[in-house]
Amino acid sequence: MDLGVTQVTQVARRPSPAGTWDRFVASDPGLLRLMAGLRTVAAIGLALAVLALAGTDVTHMVAGAMAAMVGTFAIREKTVRGQALTLALGLPVALAAMALGALLHSRVVAGDLFFIALIFGAVYSRRFGDRGTALGLIGFQVYFVSLFVNATVDQLPRLFATLAVAFVCSAVARFLLVPETPQRVLGRLREAFRARLAQLVTAQTRLLDAPPGELDDVLDDLRRYTARLHETALMIQARLEDGTRDEATAALIQRRVADAEVSAERLGMLLLNARSAERADTLTLHLPGAPVPAAGPLLPREDETTATLRRDLGALHLMVSRPADANRGTAVAHVRNRLLGYRDEEAIPPGATLAAQDVFRGIGEAARAVMGLRLALDGPQDESDDSPATTRSREEFDAEDVSITAEKEAPAKEESEEPKGLRRPTTRAAFQVAVGSSLAIVGGEFLSTQRWYWAVLTCWVVFLNTASTGEIVVKGYRRLLGTVLGVVAGVALAGAVGNHTWLAFVLVLLCVFAMFFTAPLSYALMSFFVTAMLGLLYTLLNTYSFDVLILRIEETALGAACGIIAAMLVLPVKTDRRTDELLGTVLERLGEVVAGAVEQLSGGPAMDLLDKARDLDTALDDLRASTGPLTHPITPLRERRQNVRYLVALLETSAYHARSLAATAELVPYSKRVGADPRLGRAARRIDHNIDVLVAHVNETDTTGSVESGASIAAMLETDGLGVPAANTVTFRVLRHLQRLDEGITGLARPLNVPVGPRK
Repeated sequence: MDLGVTQVTQVARRPSPAGTWDRFVASDPGLLRLMAGLRTVAAIGLALAVLALAGTDVTHMVAGAMAAMVGTFAIREKTVRGQALTLALGLPVALAAMALGALLHSRVVAGDLFFIALIFGAVYSRRFGDRGTALGLIGFQVYFVSLFVNATVDQLPRLFATLAVAFVCSAVARFLLVPETPQRVLGRLREAFRARLAQLVTAQTRLLDAPPGELDDVLDDLRRYTARLHETALMIQARLEDGTRDEATAALIQRRVADAEVSAERLGMLLLNARSAERADTLTLHLPGAPVPAAGPLLPREDETTATLRRDLGALHLMVSRPADANRGTAVAHVRNRLLGYRDEEAIPPGATLAAQDVFRGIGEAARAVMGLRLALDGPQDESDDSPATTRSREEFDAEDVSITAEKEAPAKEESEEPKGLRRPTTRAAFQVAVGSSLAIVGGEFLSTQRWYWAVLTCWVVFLNTASTGEIVVKGYRRLLGTVLGVVAGVALAGAVGNHTWLAFVLVLLCVFAMFFTAPLSYALMSFFVTAMLGLLYTLLNTYSFDVLILRIEETALGAACGIIAAMLVLPVKTDRRTDELLGTVLERLGEVVAGAVEQLSGGPAMDLLDKARDLDTALDDLRASTGPLTHPITPLRERRQNVRYLVALLETSAYHARSLAATAELVPYSKRVGADPRLGRAARRIDHNIDVLVAHVNETDTTGSVESGASIAAMLETDGLGVPAANTVTFRVLRHLQRLDEGITGLARPLNVPVGPRK
């Protein structure tokens, strides 16, 4: 039977088209970038085909292509009904913007004033959610199209018809050619989660065998794949409400995804610890560039234990990577039964070291999480070949399912009070971009009376999806870099195209696809394809010249500079202040998760800990994004960059342990293996106190407190006469998470300049 398992594992690892597709799915979770690119290209291509059949001239075809692109990418709502309503409302907005652009074509001052008002309204409308953002974007971009094609009043009837064709083609592409529903997106995200989980298991297998000289590279892969798995879990969380049929199903999938994520991350930590000469710090998995633990002799390559672990990691990869309809046969059942057996102490090889025994247990827990995920996503499976360990796991899942599907009235979440007036982010950004655009109009007119709007466009886009001055500076720099490189490509493409109109349109479509496919990955790369596309459009309009593309660089630099000046002078939000606000939020969410988990583990009432854990993850992602300018390579303050990275890594480590506590606490109400332990409440008191002190210092509400340090949590229990739980028990594992949390939170004191005092 072991030979059969080996053969199945080897077959699963052979290169195949399915494996190549899995790697692509993992690189583009939910195929969101691929679908966005294909949908936009389909809309533009269809619009061009219809307009060409109608005998439309090139200028109006360019306008139709740009309008179809805007009508497609501006809409970001998740439900089909919401997308249809926004698209329907977008057409009259586009017609009004085009009409005003044509009417104000010869009225320079009035046109500039209206453009500024339109920009203000478009940014302010972001406060009304996805629909407000989309309509504001459509209004701004279509007005820009009117400037680009020099729209006049006598052209309005044909331009209106062109816009109508563009929006109809956008609807056809969105709802018929490249349809997207919340259910389909969620299904593709599930596949991405599975593919990324398989990648992580592969990296963990490499960690088992990597020579000391290659540990740096393997650890980098391990960090990257762990972060990518976490990213996909958050994306699934965001789509569950719209993509599932009811709240019970959403809660079930959420719990199974969380279990799989936590167990996979824990397995990586256990493997790293087994490879180390001494116990490895969890921080190693979250801090790029952290010192690699010295490799120890615990797992020699020729050792029987290592060979067994290598085989079992291959078996775990098989469980993860094989499609649900292929999970049949005695070999696959034997793999599953073997791995789940490691949850029982007697199944663990007796000659293994303590660290290796932990790895075997981690493999068993990961296999259980994978099976639970399969049951939640694919439904009941064949139970004829189940071992007692597998049967027990199924019974545990059944008990959890009953608790999840039981009707409960969940308390409504308290809405945080939104800042009023000028403190509201959308209001502040609207004033900033209006002032920056005014400067860009004035400066742009000096550079070119015909193409000044490029400076305004750059000023507009650097404010999109940014919340601090530092983010605007970095985005402006990236746009300028992409524009400069795009000009070089535009010169080459324009020379190659010559007078071949349809070749130019084909290349425009390729640039559009590349623009949307690369947008989430690199803003500089997206700007590169935008500028290359513009070179082709100028060629189509017979207005191309090298001077025009050089002017594009100048206008881009001017627009970025105007945006940065406005961000620094008009209601500025410094990066440090923004980061402090988000840091305080992360610490508060961390405290809520830890307190709730410890209370439930101590015998308190059940609560929705996974939602709290996801709120923590969301807040941490926001913080990580806001620190981007502080950790960017162009940042001159090297020491601060290192401190920020260390701070974020400590918070990620603490969040991992908090998620693990929450996942364990969720099992207390119905598990036969996990019971409440009142001792844990006392063990977490110092953690609660230290989090409160850190929050007070960050929010500057009380800077007199100090972080307590002292004996380990296990030693505190022993001193208090409560005793230390036996190794390999759930309570002992919880104590280890609490100990790591205590160390991580205490470690936050140094980068935050909070005093550390002895235990009180």
